[in-house]
Amino acid sequence: MAQKQISERTLVFGIVISMFLWGLSWPSGKVLSHYCSAVNFTVYRYFIVIVSLALLLVFTGVKLKINKAGILYVLVSGSLLAVYSFLFVKGLQKGTAGAGGVLVTTLNPIMSYFIGIVVSRKLPSRNEGIGLVLGLLAGSVLLQLWTNVHALFDSGNIYFLLAAFLWALMSKFTSKGAKYGSSLSFSLWQYLITLLCLLPMVNVAEMQAALHITDFRFWGNLFFGSAIVTTLATTVYFYSTTRLGAEKASSFIFLVPLCAAVSSFLLLDEHIYLHTIIGGVMGMTAVYMINKKRTAK
Repeated sequence: MAQKQISERTLVFGIVISMFLWGLSWPSGKVLSHYCSAVNFTVYRYFIVIVSLALLLVFTGVKLKINKAGILYVLVSGSLLAVYSFLFVKGLQKGTAGAGGVLVTTLNPIMSYFIGIVVSRKLPSRNEGIGLVLGLLAGSVLLQLWTNVHALFDSGNIYFLLAAFLWALMSKFTSKGAKYGSSLSFSLWQYLITLLCLLPMVNVAEMQAALHITDFRFWGNLFFGSAIVTTLATTVYFYSTTRLGAEKASSFIFLVPLCAAVSSFLLLDEHIYLHTIIGGVMGMTAVYMINKKRTAK
C-alpha cells in the first residue's frame, strides 16, 4: 500500500511538471509558427519526437510490441492527434498563444468529463462537479468573456475550440488503448501514425529550405517542443491517463493556462493582468477539488 501511495505521488509530481512544460510550449509554438506552415511545423516536431522516443525505448529496454487489440486505438488516437496538431498550429498562426493556452486547457478537462459521462453514463462526484465549474469560471475570468463574449469565436480561437474537443476525445482512446502495451511503445506507434497522416500534405520545398535555417530560435524551440514537451511531458500525461483515467488526468490541465499566459508575457510581451492571476488560482483550486477524494485516499 505504501509503495502504491509513493508511486501515485510521484505520478502526480510528474504530471504537474508536465503541465508546466505544456504552458511553456504555447509561446514556444507561437515563435515556431512564424517559420513554417502548420503541416510542416507538426511534421518537424513529430519526426524529432519519434527519434527521441525510439532512443528512450532502447535506453529503457521497453519492448515496441503492443497487443493486437490495441491497434485500433493506436490508429484512431494517432489520426486524432494529427488533426489536433494541425489545428493547434493554425490557431497559433491566427490568434495569440496566451488566449489559445487558456481556451484549450480550460475546455479540455470539461470536454473529457462530458465524453466520460456519455460513454460511462456516470455523473461526476460533488467535488468533481465543483472543480469543473471552477475550471470553467477560471477560463471565463482569464479571457474576460464578460467584456466580449464574441472573443470566444475570434479568428484563431475557433481552431483552439475544435482542438480542445479532439484532444479530449483522443485522451479517451489513449486511456483505453495504452493498456494493451507499455505507455512508451503505444506513444511511439501513436506518433508514427500522426506523422504518416501528415506527410502527404508536406511542402517539400519548404522542408528543404528549413534545413538551411541557422537561427537558434527555430532549432531551440523545435527541440524543446519535440523532445521535451512531447516526448517527455506528453508521454507522462498519456501514461497518467492509464493510471488515473482520462477525466482525472485531464483535470491537471487546469494548471496550464496561468503558465501559458505568464510565459507568453515573459517571452512574447503579450499582456498579463490581474484577472490572469485570479483565473490561474481558480484553475489550481479546480484541480484540487477534482482530485480531493483521490488524494485523501
